[in-house]
Amino acid sequence: MSNRNTPTINAGSMADIAFLLLIFFLVTTTLDSDIGIQKKMSKKTNTPIKPINERNVLEITINANNEIQLEGDRIIALEELKQYAIEFIDNGASTDVNGNPCDWCNGKKDKTSSDHPTKAVIALESSRSASYSTYIATHNEINNAYADLRSKLSLSEHGITYKELIAAYKQDKDNTSIKAKIEAIKAKYPALIFDTEPIK
Repeated sequence: MSNRNTPTINAGSMADIAFLLLIFFLVTTTLDSDIGIQKKMSKKTNTPIKPINERNVLEITINANNEIQLEGDRIIALEELKQYAIEFIDNGASTDVNGNPCDWCNGKKDKTSSDHPTKAVIALESSRSASYSTYIATHNEINNAYADLRSKLSLSEHGITYKELIAAYKQDKDNTSIKAKIEAIKAKYPALIFDTEPIK
């Protein structure tokens, strides 16, 4: 019986091809980056929650048709939301929890609207059928309202916008003076935005 050598297949070149294909797909594939809202979760606390006066809450609802409703019934355009939010936050009709009036507010001081920026709560509710893009756009308009109010206050108190103040702090994070100015402005206009349970 003769010994035959079994022929072997040289797979070296196939491995090279597979490796090159892998590199090609890694280089050419693009991944969609997730978009979302940067938010810090509130810390758990045992302190009982004080009841909020109804006039200090601005209810914003995104319905199933992606329409924005104020106080449950009035439908407004997305572009109008920022101004409504500014008027509500900056109303300054009364005092904060310590009895101090808002001497930096430029609002109408309407007794049916919010007492003070530190008491002005924005409650955002959305339908489960509403689009995520509408939800993001609504959040952006509310955040823009806070940004505008903070910038006006920063301009009047420090001569530069709030955005410029933040940029200056990013360049010099050891500057406690700039940090104190930012914290003071945020304390005067705290972003009190709460998401409520989605509606069906």
